[in-house]
Amino acid sequence: MTSSSYELQILFCVVLLGLVQLVLATLASVGSRGLPWGTGPRDEGRPPIKNKYGARLERAYQNFLETFPFFAAAVLLVFAWGRSSHESVLGAQIYIWARLLYVPAYVLAIPFTRTLIWAASLAGIVVMLLAVWP
Repeated sequence: MTSSSYELQILFCVVLLGLVQLVLATLASVGSRGLPWGTGPRDEGRPPIKNKYGARLERAYQNFLETFPFFAAAVLLVFAWGRSSHESVLGAQIYIWARLLYVPAYVLAIPFTRTLIWAASLAGIVVMLLAVWP
């Protein structure tokens, strides 16, 4: 197993995390907005989710979608350029752990902690990019 496969394994796990978040957000959405809205054309727009925890799950998933492309690109750069290192693995580990902690921190509305965890996930991406910098 090459060291760059560790970053790819973490990418795989992050994709699974994204799918779990998608399912949770979808269940919260359909639970609040109803099955007819979820299966319909949604012409009337997106009514708010009534349950605050469900709404937070949906927003946490949207936040995941904002950072994931940058993480995936960083992993692919590490792999394509053959620049895997302890630093790139550490950056990937920081990202996934931060994203795992972000969901409960957001759903439970822990002040400041959620923002620090989000910043840690971005720091993980930056560490990976620094590892591939020529």
